[in-house]
Amino acid sequence: MKKVTFVLLTGLTLLGLAGCGSADAKAQNEIDVWLTPQWKGTYSAEEKGADYDSFLKTAAEMYEEEHPNVKINVQVIPGDERDSKMSVATQTNTLPDVFFDSTFVLSSYAHQGLLDPLDDVIDSSSKKDISGQIWENVSIGEHTYFYPFAQNPGTLAYNADMFKAAGLDEYIAGEDEIATWSVDDFYKILTTLKEANAKVAPLGFFCKNNQGDTWNMMYLRMFGNQFFDEAGDLVLNEKSGVEALDFLEQLKDEKLMASGPESLVSNDVNAMFQNQQVAVSFSNAMLFNGMLSSMDAGTVAPFDARLANVPGKEQPVSFTYVLGSGVFNTNGEKRKELAKDFVKFYSENQELIQASTNFLPVRTSVADAHKADLPFWDAYLANDQYVVNFSNNTPGYAEVRNALYPELQAVMTGEKSSQEALDNFVKTGNKVIEKGLRRSKAIQ
Repeated sequence: MKKVTFVLLTGLTLLGLAGCGSADAKAQNEIDVWLTPQWKGTYSAEEKGADYDSFLKTAAEMYEEEHPNVKINVQVIPGDERDSKMSVATQTNTLPDVFFDSTFVLSSYAHQGLLDPLDDVIDSSSKKDISGQIWENVSIGEHTYFYPFAQNPGTLAYNADMFKAAGLDEYIAGEDEIATWSVDDFYKILTTLKEANAKVAPLGFFCKNNQGDTWNMMYLRMFGNQFFDEAGDLVLNEKSGVEALDFLEQLKDEKLMASGPESLVSNDVNAMFQNQQVAVSFSNAMLFNGMLSSMDAGTVAPFDARLANVPGKEQPVSFTYVLGSGVFNTNGEKRKELAKDFVKFYSENQELIQASTNFLPVRTSVADAHKADLPFWDAYLANDQYVVNFSNNTPGYAEVRNALYPELQAVMTGEKSSQEALDNFVKTGNKVIEKGLRRSKAIQ
């Protein structure tokens, strides 16, 4: 099987470095850049001394060479410490100048008025080189708050060997393709897999916490639910959303998914898939390539793993995590403008943007130049038509997602019906959204 040249992100437990000092104590020609661990090395993990800060340190060195009076400090923030560190930094006026991360986790800062729009530093050629779906993911209201650098599309993964053994060859796509199934196809696939091998769970599903919950949100869109209406309110308790959750409950009742989904987290299910204990699981570009690399290294027993879209009644459902940069406006005008210029520099520099191949490039020009190393690029590009802005860049999104998984648990344990659970989720979530919209400084 061909292997995509992404590097698996595994180091989310890195030790954090000391926090930066106050804005007043730092010269206005010195900025702080924070990132969560993404990939090792500037362009490759095989580089000498490769680490998670390599790319931005390389960018900083190149920028400082052109601007000798500028100092750029790069700091890695462990992913599981990001929220707490950012909370303290917000309260103590020590926010960084730039944060490089998955953009959906930073959108709340735009609503709080802490991020500066980047429309004035994004050139027209970049606008054309990056798809409209990506720009939609990084925009709130009339402004662009993040400069997109790379993306990490989310799909399902399936064990094609198990499909073949069950006589499901017609549902297997090519090695470099993303299979598309209807909901009826999906049900037939899962029931046939169970009949063929009762020792393997057909589907891996989890809802113990909010980790990996984007896939659950895609499942809940299977019958056409939009999740948010045009006003930004949750509408998941409409008929189409209830049908989707009823369907998931049916899969649980018929033992077509791994038992005890209410006690499983995404890491559990990912491990079960790699150990060939489930036939269909969740995946994204980084996870999938990491698994293929583990097969090559002999740490995971090899099998024929392929990709599929989340099924849909009318059409499949897809999403992508966008990795990019946001600039805070809390450290003075000069530092803000310097930060924006630095973000523009590494987001548009023809040499540095090649590093986006560590994920999947957002730029068509970069992807075209690396097509031989990106066999799934055409498939992901074709999937753009199905990509939804899963968070809607809604204010209070972290609270909204935290309100969902307890309701999924309640359905999976039989404590609530799908309608009851989604009614409560929508009621709770819309209160959060209403409050957030009322206070939002990004949407006036």
